[in-house]
Amino acid sequence: MKPKILLEKDQFDVTIKRLCHQLIEIHNDFKNSALIGLQPRGIYLAHRIKKELESILKVKKINCGELDITFYRDDFRKKELIPNKTNIDFIIEDKNVILIDDVLFTGRTIRAGLDAMLAFGRPKDVELLVLVDRRFSRHVPIQAKYTGIIIDSIASQNVKVDWKETDGKDKVTLLNK
Repeated sequence: MKPKILLEKDQFDVTIKRLCHQLIEIHNDFKNSALIGLQPRGIYLAHRIKKELESILKVKKINCGELDITFYRDDFRKKELIPNKTNIDFIIEDKNVILIDDVLFTGRTIRAGLDAMLAFGRPKDVELLVLVDRRFSRHVPIQAKYTGIIIDSIASQNVKVDWKETDGKDKVTLLNK
């Protein structure tokens, strides 16, 4: 079976704009909210969401951080994982935090993200935003509140998210292993 393109540039942009408008409905001006992108690839979505929110809301600064979860993963001893940089230069205590990742599959990355985030304080609320939700494959009971697209896929398939920042184009593709 050949790869199936799920989102391309225009659809990608519309999806990000829609996610931003959904966030604004709940978080208004973001004075008590913060975005945290999970390393390595959730940070691209977090920064894209931040930029779009600032444009829509006409504000200069929405708190946005990058969180490395490497040593919080349950499989970090089994794989050769390269740690990334954590950059959270704001207080998350009593804030509404939107945890952001590109793909939600088993939920294990998000669980690790929750553990890692608690090292920085205890937020008032935590919500999850993902670009792609691969439902029916959870290992832990985690659900995204904000979802770009939902797909049904099997374990032998992969979802590849290309970002113009690193890959030269915005695209989501369903691949067969």
